[in-house]
Amino acid sequence: MAFVDNLTHSFKNGNQLIKLIYINAAVFLLTNIISIILSLFNLPPILVWTQLAIPAEINQLAFKPWTLVSYMFFHQELFHIFFNMLSLFWFGKIFLMYFSEKQLVGLYVVGGLAGAAVYMVAYNVFPYFQPLISRSVLLGASGSIMAIIVATAVKSPNMNLQLMLIGSVKLKYIGMMVVATSFFSITSENGGGELAHLGGALAGYLFVVSLQRKVDITSWVSWLLDQVAGIFSPRKLKVKKNSNFNRNKMSDADYNMYKAQKMANIDKILDKIKTSGYDSLTSDEKKRLFEQGNQA
Repeated sequence: MAFVDNLTHSFKNGNQLIKLIYINAAVFLLTNIISIILSLFNLPPILVWTQLAIPAEINQLAFKPWTLVSYMFFHQELFHIFFNMLSLFWFGKIFLMYFSEKQLVGLYVVGGLAGAAVYMVAYNVFPYFQPLISRSVLLGASGSIMAIIVATAVKSPNMNLQLMLIGSVKLKYIGMMVVATSFFSITSENGGGELAHLGGALAGYLFVVSLQRKVDITSWVSWLLDQVAGIFSPRKLKVKKNSNFNRNKMSDADYNMYKAQKMANIDKILDKIKTSGYDSLTSDEKKRLFEQGNQA
């Protein structure tokens, strides 16, 4: 339980970059556990990921619109999610040097949506993909991560990164290399994924260019998430100020006079009890005596 508590604490107190990585990891674990359970009952695991990945056919997408978002958090293979999250962590930290955490989440979503759009358009327009369209789906955070990589490369092109076995490389060359690699691979076996990379890269470029013109293309994502968070967050109690409070507030002299009069009335009630007994009191006198007893 301590391990789970540490993970929960790390998620709650971590920045948005850490939360994105945790969400991807949680979805990966959950979907794999469900797939194993389905396999034990001789049910195909495909039942899980077909509900989370984007189908290439527009008609199928119409019945699974949630996949436009779910696909960018869903990974099927361990190495796929490992390298994606590693890239997200590295370039996400650079991104946060220049932009806010809300913009990181916003660009993650916008980049993913742009990648999905390019993938869908290409598969439904170009004849090359027609034989593949009925059995093709898109999954993974690569398009979202590509948007973050290109955004950092456009924002800080001359930043040097130390790459293993290569040495120091400027960020702009890394951005150019990953975009070029995706473009020249769109007719490969992973053509759909490469198209999504290009869509994400375009979103990352437009994000930085638009910000230079004082337009944030990710602001709508931040607004939408704030609205959703507001629905599930506890409502704050509102304290209404009594408008008659200051009007009815007494001075010290008035209060002392009021208190003396009140005590005089209580003394009269006590004297009446001594002479005639408690039963001789009226209901109003009994009420005053009771209230005075509670205040004592």
